[in-house]
Amino acid sequence: MSARTQTLEPVATPPSRGGRRPVLEIKDLHVSYGYGEDPVQALRGVDLTLHEGEVLGLAGESGCGKSTLVYAATRLLPPPGLITAGEVLFHGADGPVDILRMPEPALRASRWQDTAIVFQGAMNSLNPVHRVGRQIMDVIQAHRPRSTRAERLDRARELMEMVGIAADRVSAYPHQLSGGMRQRVMIAMALALEPRVLIMDEPTTALDVVMQRQIVEQIVDLRDRLGFSVVFITHDVSLLVEIADRIAIMYAGEIVEEATADEVYRRPRHPYSHGLLSSFPALRGPKRPLTGIPGSPPDLRALPSGCPFRDRCAFAFDACAVVRPELGPPAVPGDGPERSVACLRHDAAAVAAAGLEPQPVPEELAVR
Repeated sequence: MSARTQTLEPVATPPSRGGRRPVLEIKDLHVSYGYGEDPVQALRGVDLTLHEGEVLGLAGESGCGKSTLVYAATRLLPPPGLITAGEVLFHGADGPVDILRMPEPALRASRWQDTAIVFQGAMNSLNPVHRVGRQIMDVIQAHRPRSTRAERLDRARELMEMVGIAADRVSAYPHQLSGGMRQRVMIAMALALEPRVLIMDEPTTALDVVMQRQIVEQIVDLRDRLGFSVVFITHDVSLLVEIADRIAIMYAGEIVEEATADEVYRRPRHPYSHGLLSSFPALRGPKRPLTGIPGSPPDLRALPSGCPFRDRCAFAFDACAVVRPELGPPAVPGDGPERSVACLRHDAAAVAAAGLEPQPVPEELAVR
């Protein structure tokens, strides 16, 4: 399936989860970089759902596919990236529509109004020779051409105040603002048309910890006030614990664990999630050694057979070299049905079906 496909097809609206209906659904998404006989399989069958008013965190090491996932889902994937299969359903007022099959005019209209993105480098995203107020006003004018200049300026000033910047700073150039203020301007610009989905691609990476905290708190406050949904991308799981309702952990182009933020933080079921959480110090309680994760992510051009994490995993066994794990409920009594993990320690049936001996779930991956 190409991102340039022009045909729209009606799709059914799925049931809600916990009283909140889905606003964005990613189904069986595959993405490759490069052409010919040796492409890089950057995404392999990713399924993910964002619900109304929810903050969904995407975590994982650099190169695991986080940014590729959201760029493909919004059709911003640059060449040589190619969407080879899947669908991305946006649930609007007129029902769900597949973004990957939207005609170009409909896609341009959808951007900023339905979905908006805050990129990592605010200085690179803002035009250095134009005042920040004008850049916000340009977004409004492009989608609401009948608005007057006075209306656009009032809206820009309102948005600046909404993100904690004095309204008179609309006349400032990007270099006249601090890094945190520039990132807030990007958030204001993304919210200019009140989109239902806000995608944030590591928006706090270049900021100090104090400013990170302020940005995160402001995002949560704006979400509570305006009701939009958020996809928050970062390699820092500890940051997601503070902001996200749910967390999806990515590795080698796949989702390997998905659960509520509290479940991922307190009771990780996948060895990779466990390793990520063991890579940063606890702020409270007794000191503990930081174990981290040995080795490096696999070469996506030639993934190993079986589990792609097995060469770095302290809990790998014979089946991990043969059977590819699939997302499913973990083998820990009491875990909810909405939790999923892709690990053979939790999938005895798949191991037995391959004629191999299942292994018990280690205590570290079963603690409650």
